[in-house]
Order: sequence, then structure tokens, then C-alpha cells
Amino acid sequence: MTYTHAITVPLSWEDAVERTRGALAAQGFGVLTEIDVRSTFTQKLGQEAGDSLGDYIILGACNPQLAQRGITAEPQLGALLPCNVVVRRAPNAAETTVETIDPQTMVQLSRSDATREVADEADARLRAALKEISGK
Repeated sequence: MTYTHAITVPLSWEDAVERTRGALAAQGFGVLTEIDVRSTFTQKLGQEAGDSLGDYIILGACNPQLAQRGITAEPQLGALLPCNVVVRRAPNAAETTVETIDPQTMVQLSRSDATREVADEADARLRAALKEISGK
């Protein structure tokens, strides 16, 4: 089973991150957390580990209305939130990849109709954000 949606775009690292933030905001998502994986690898594992990874951040995106509906219907659903969005670029790459969690993975773990509805809407919004990032 695929558990992400991904696009690869001919954007610089900085442009891809900026466009990702804007596209998420346009779909009602705020960024609650940001993990700079490259920086963490460099600090914890050394410069070579960070450099070999390249640019890599994880944005913890949350749409408050969807989160509220999901957690109200199924309180343990909070363990699967926020929706992670990865922006990554390998060393010396000419393109940047943007990847989102596929919210349908929640449906695989919970069979409730309310969770399915929230996952369907989150999926549509994240796919729309990826489409906006790609310029299509």
C-alpha cells in the first residue's frame, strides 16, 4: 500500500518550501511543527550524515476544523495527527520532492464513517495543495 502522495517539481529548495507553505495555507492547513531533519542529522550524527541526506524538512500540517471533527468522532485519532508533509531535495539534485501523508491510511486503521469522511476531505485538500505546488 502506498501511504503518501508525492510530486517532484523543478523548483529550488527555498521556492518549494515557500510554495508548499502557501498551498497548505490556501487549503486551510497551518504548520504546527517543523523538523529540519538535515540539521538534526548534522547535530546528532555529524556533518557527513547531514550532507549526504540533503535538504529535508517535515512540516506538521493541521486543518483545525478537520482535526476537531476527527478527534470528536474518535479521540485516539489524535495519535495520527498532524498530517506530515515532507519537502526534500537530494544533494546536487535539480528537482525538489514534496510528499504528503495519504489520509486514507487513517481509514485502514479505523473503519468509522466519521473518520472516513475526515480522511476524504483531508485527502482532497492535500491533493489540491500538491496540484497548486506543481502549478498544474
